[in-house]
Amino acid sequence: MNQDPRDARIEELEAENWRLRRFLDEAGLPAELRHKVRNTLSMLRAIIRRSAETSDSVETYVAHLDGRVDALARVLNALMRSVPEGIGLHSLVADELLVHLAREGEQVAISGPSLRLRPGAAEVFSMAVHELAVNAVEHGALTVPQGRIRVTWALTQQTEPAESQPRLTFVWEESGLENVAPTPSHRGFGLEVLERSLRYELKADTVLTFKPDGLHCSIGLPLSPQITVIEDED
Repeated sequence: MNQDPRDARIEELEAENWRLRRFLDEAGLPAELRHKVRNTLSMLRAIIRRSAETSDSVETYVAHLDGRVDALARVLNALMRSVPEGIGLHSLVADELLVHLAREGEQVAISGPSLRLRPGAAEVFSMAVHELAVNAVEHGALTVPQGRIRVTWALTQQTEPAESQPRLTFVWEESGLENVAPTPSHRGFGLEVLERSLRYELKADTVLTFKPDGLHCSIGLPLSPQITVIEDED
């Protein structure tokens, strides 16, 4: 019986992941750096596994895995260039959409207060934006010339004493389509990132609405130390 190529590739990547973890433990790196790298490797491992489990063909698996690993690599490169401040949310969104040839000022509008995301928040948020962008390319607003994507976010101060932290609401809204299919029954990797990973990492609540003219995604979360407000950023 022939082995599924996906299984063989997973085994190779798992072995490399293990070797990297062993190297970290033996290299004498500072504990904080070692912790950050191990977290990134854990995220990569999850991406590899879940991409295989939610793909219905080898071709789909390879394409989606490449895209996800590239998205993670992009945000890690951006974080290395911006230590220790983190990366701007506006840049994170604009850069990910530009990879898919969706340019701000053309099919895309982006607005919101200046925020910077530190590594933990940046990694999971970049994966969420990547999954939204890929869905737009394959099924949504970026499949038609008249399609548009509007991305906004805002901060609101909570009135309840138990929720003294400001709350961030991030909205991804597509338009220009006709008769969008209802909520999909198949729960792929993208939905898992949006509904589970964001909740686990950032205590976020995600609401997905498949409107007739396009997807509407709202992500609400408390403003944690991983996300900082920049008062006077150019």
